[in-house]
Amino acid sequence: MNDPIISQRQQGVLTLTLNRPAKRNALNGVMYQALTQQLREAALDADVRVVLLQGQQDCFTAGNDLGDFIGKESLGEDDPILQFLHTLADFPKPLVAAVAGAAVGIGTTLLLHCDLVYLADNARLQLPFVELGLVPEFASSLLLPRAVGHLKACELLLLAEPLSAREALDLGLANQVLAPGDLLAHAKHQAERLADKPPLALQRSKALLKQELRQAVHFVIDTEARAFSLALQGEEAQARIARKLATRG
Repeated sequence: MNDPIISQRQQGVLTLTLNRPAKRNALNGVMYQALTQQLREAALDADVRVVLLQGQQDCFTAGNDLGDFIGKESLGEDDPILQFLHTLADFPKPLVAAVAGAAVGIGTTLLLHCDLVYLADNARLQLPFVELGLVPEFASSLLLPRAVGHLKACELLLLAEPLSAREALDLGLANQVLAPGDLLAHAKHQAERLADKPPLALQRSKALLKQELRQAVHFVIDTEARAFSLALQGEEAQARIARKLATRG
């Protein structure tokens, strides 16, 4: 199928599969818009109790499509990226992620907003924002230090040190590590277990777990977006991004 986001519904689970393998599932504006629409519809659909987000057995996502950043001036409130960030952060139902292979940039930061995260043992998480002359996004400057501590967060965000699946598990960024061939089936099984729970109790429990940081998350998403926009306009980021794209041929 040519659809960059494949959606399937079964047993109360909406599975959203990133489907741009030729570009290593790099997210572009069309994909952000599709994901946002699917999430907004799922939030209102009583038949959807859980959302499972996945890629393929060898790739989750290479992050944002860097080509979209060339010449981009800002991330305004109507930008598809920012719309997606706020929609995912505020999604009221359980979110499950199944991650194999590369999970770069937003491929890692979105996991901080998921409720269950399963990694294949070939997963590799990385946050190369500074490497590209950019700054953290998706409230990662707030959530990552809380999850792994300030020093480790600096190592991941400032040095852009990659994380293996086992390291991510040890840091508490994942629930379980599995063989690539077992990942998607296991994540789906866990999503179906959640979908079998009383839906109102499930959503209210998630809301309680998220309530402490809910307002702060949205505030930081916007604060980071303003800083990201300033960085994106600068020569430093544009030169780094152009160089990165040139090395990919």
